[in-house]
Amino acid sequence: MRIEVRRTGGFAGIERHAVLDTSGRPDALEWHALAERALAAGRGSPPLGVPDGFAYEISVDGKTVYCADPRLTEEQRELISRVLKEGA
Repeated sequence: MRIEVRRTGGFAGIERHAVLDTSGRPDALEWHALAERALAAGRGSPPLGVPDGFAYEISVDGKTVYCADPRLTEEQRELISRVLKEGA
């Protein structure tokens, strides 16, 4: 599974992007479950955010959803944080 996160917006407007491939990872099933829950709560188009807030694009194996601060689910927040931290 290929998980891609793109973060835009914020006060400085600096974009962050990371990709994580779960192939061969011992924790792949955990990643898959988290990604499915995060995608289920996403939107098909970018939502309106708040001034200086972050907007996110999450893509998993070709399916893309959008979400924005402050209305992230716990699963979206965890997935975004982990991919941006561990992804390259």
